Amino acid sequence: MKYRIAGWAAVGFLVAGCWALYFLWASKENPIDPILYTFARFTCPIALLRSYPLSVYLVLVANAVTYAFVGLMVETMRRKLKHAS
Repeated sequence: MKYRIAGWAAVGFLVAGCWALYFLWASKENPIDPILYTFARFTCPIALLRSYPLSVYLVLVANAVTYAFVGLMVETMRRKLKHAS
């Protein structure tokens, strides 16, 4: 189960890293589509704190921790459902 949670954390780190690269390379003159912006906020929950200046490293770590926590909940529920059947 440790490896599964570490996998969730790695996915969270990669998702935040991909969004950071996208926003780094995105054109500053063209506004971001609302659908894309909503998807970014959904997959990177720390982006909800956009009014505060956050470093990229903090966002990467916070997203990894968030995904690890979600992974812990999912894996715990999966394990309980597996033993129940």
